[in-house]
Amino acid sequence: MPRTLPSRKTMSSKAKWYVVHTYSGYENKVKVNLEKTIENRGMQDAILDIQVPLEEVIEIKDDKKRSVMRKKFPGYVIIKMIMSDETWYVVRNTRGVTGFVGPASKPVPLTEDEIENMGIEHQTIVLRYEVGDSVRITHGPLENFVGIVDEINMEKKKIRVVVSMFERETPVELEFNQVEVIV
Repeated sequence: MPRTLPSRKTMSSKAKWYVVHTYSGYENKVKVNLEKTIENRGMQDAILDIQVPLEEVIEIKDDKKRSVMRKKFPGYVIIKMIMSDETWYVVRNTRGVTGFVGPASKPVPLTEDEIENMGIEHQTIVLRYEVGDSVRITHGPLENFVGIVDEINMEKKKIRVVVSMFERETPVELEFNQVEVIV
């Protein structure tokens, strides 16, 4: 009977981000070597992404400012992969890799918060409300209170809602998912 492979979308939902420790200065070489190995072995569905996160830094030299791209985490490479004996072996035996971050036998995947804070993956947020809309607080200490959206802060992923409490207008800072628009 023919075996059907899971779709790429199903595969990528099983993949997690792992941190690999490298020799200092070998981050880009590790990335290139891993990409070659993945292509040669046809492992594109098991090791999906390899990143060496960079950040822009302003350097002042001889009284001149200039923008420079610098490694955010020197000595580390971030890899999105489905952990298996084969993928572990391929990554671990790549020249320049000293090991995974986590206990030796069990690499620990990054949490959603860590991924977000590191700026590895950006999730698209679609808000169903805007400043001036009436919203109901769905959970938290002020559950079921109704207020008006006063400010939306996309960077912090928070909104400020003005709620009437004790006959006073009180601004409250909430997470995006703590409110629903009132229709």
